[in-house]
Amino acid sequence: MSTLSTARRGSTRSYSAIPGQSGGSPWWRSVKFVVLLACVAVVAIPFLTVLSTSLADTAQINRTGGFVLWPDHPTLDSYRALLGGGLVSRAMLVSIGVTLVGTLVSLSASISLAYGLSRPGTFGHKPILLLLVFSLLFVPGLIPSYLVVKQLGLINSYWSLILPTAVNAFNVIVLRSFFTGLPGELIDAARIDGASEWRILTRIVLPLSKASVAVIGLFYAVSYWNAFFNALIYINQSVKWPLQLVLQTYVVNNAAIGQGQTADPAAALPPTVALQAAILVLSIVPIIAVYPFLQKHLTKGVMIGAVKG
Repeated sequence: MSTLSTARRGSTRSYSAIPGQSGGSPWWRSVKFVVLLACVAVVAIPFLTVLSTSLADTAQINRTGGFVLWPDHPTLDSYRALLGGGLVSRAMLVSIGVTLVGTLVSLSASISLAYGLSRPGTFGHKPILLLLVFSLLFVPGLIPSYLVVKQLGLINSYWSLILPTAVNAFNVIVLRSFFTGLPGELIDAARIDGASEWRILTRIVLPLSKASVAVIGLFYAVSYWNAFFNALIYINQSVKWPLQLVLQTYVVNNAAIGQGQTADPAAALPPTVALQAAILVLSIVPIIAVYPFLQKHLTKGVMIGAVKG
């Protein structure tokens, strides 16, 4: 017994000496800490700079000549100027509506299609699956897509921001792979008990697939929230712009924010860089607020849905 215990202790010591393990040497742990701290700083400092600039007053921004790392006298003037006007607040409502409706439509369509393709013997099973794979390899061009949207009468409609990207082939294949891995005996037992396909999907398949569905929903939500190109192509009226198109117009293209876009056009506006930073923060905060609730499902859902076995 003592020999076995000694062997186990020796095995534990040998594993703990491996670089990268939690029981590594103090020098190696210090190196890892410094590297991780540097990675965190690379991510956190730019975000902190943007947030601080959006909260800084005009005097400090003029004194530093641009971005600031920490505001001396924090103020919400930039946010009041943006949200008090019509453009940015309306764009936020458009983005929130498009994200919520688009995610719901995309999840419903993707789950229905993936479940149908995961059941053997479904009508058109192989041709539809090949069509999905084909769409991954060959993406339609801009002009054909625009002509289709125009023929459907979706130009300058909010549906032009949802329907052209409602179904993502990769997400459908991931969901199909997960649905295929569910125990077939469970579904057969439900059929024997007289359950319909809709009841099987809603009462058995979806409760067992919460992780994958949550991850796919997060993918769709982030895609809709960050999308601006469809709005740039299909939306002609600025009152229907989503927040990301406003961000692209007034930050990337450096357009001036002026009358009709702030609370009081006659009042002195905060510096342009502060307004641009405030728009950036407004576009990032919703995703940051939602992500922690779904983060625990991210790795599990993607790996289970993508790797069968």
